Amino acid sequence: MTEARAIRTLVGSTQGETERKQALVERLRASRVPDGELLDNMGLYLTRQTLSRINFMQQLYAKILPVHGVIMEFGVRWGQNMALMSNLRGIHEPYNYNRKIIGFDTFEGFPSVAPEDGARAQAGDYGVAENWMQELEDILAFHTLNAPIPHKVKHELVAGDATLTLPAYLEKHPETIIALAYFDFDLYTPTRDCLKAILPHLTKGSVLAFDELNMPEFPGETLAVKEVLGLSRYAIRRDPSNPLASWMVVE
Repeated sequence: MTEARAIRTLVGSTQGETERKQALVERLRASRVPDGELLDNMGLYLTRQTLSRINFMQQLYAKILPVHGVIMEFGVRWGQNMALMSNLRGIHEPYNYNRKIIGFDTFEGFPSVAPEDGARAQAGDYGVAENWMQELEDILAFHTLNAPIPHKVKHELVAGDATLTLPAYLEKHPETIIALAYFDFDLYTPTRDCLKAILPHLTKGSVLAFDELNMPEFPGETLAVKEVLGLSRYAIRRDPSNPLASWMVVE
């Protein structure tokens, strides 16, 4: 048996919060809800924080319904947002197979950090389990088959350093219009470079969303937005139920 890859993340939870969350995890793993009903009763195990993030994704998706273009996520990690967006598309615009969802990630954690990222972040942070990308592909394939027009593949995972893979993707797909770009890199350099790369592909009404703006632990994301977009040019809005998640609309 191969040894599991160590995964390092930065958390701000107290010991008590961590212990209570672990207890809920154990209840989920040992759940006596029958397998045929477990997925239909996941609300039993959703925390307030997780539910608030799902609600935030719902709000973001509602904003782009009248906007043409694809969804791009920068920093996929386990892929929850990719799955949520796939399901939200199936709910709100089930026949819009043109609304492709493209996710960019190394699937190996941070490839490197810059001085602008402060002292806490380290290369390799926020990795995932080995071969997770293939497992995520299988999960996303399930959601494709569970929605209308299942023969159309409406998602794509792009592995590697997005500062390199995004320009290559856009060169291959010059037709790309981006309705929603979700930034969850946490870091300065990839956020800066990918923001610059997508600017010619945005339209009025495009939504840019961010996971770590104004966060002392990850200053690089804010510095990148400040450098590329300018903080005074856009109204940065926040979700009332989340301390960090924010968004802006291209006007």
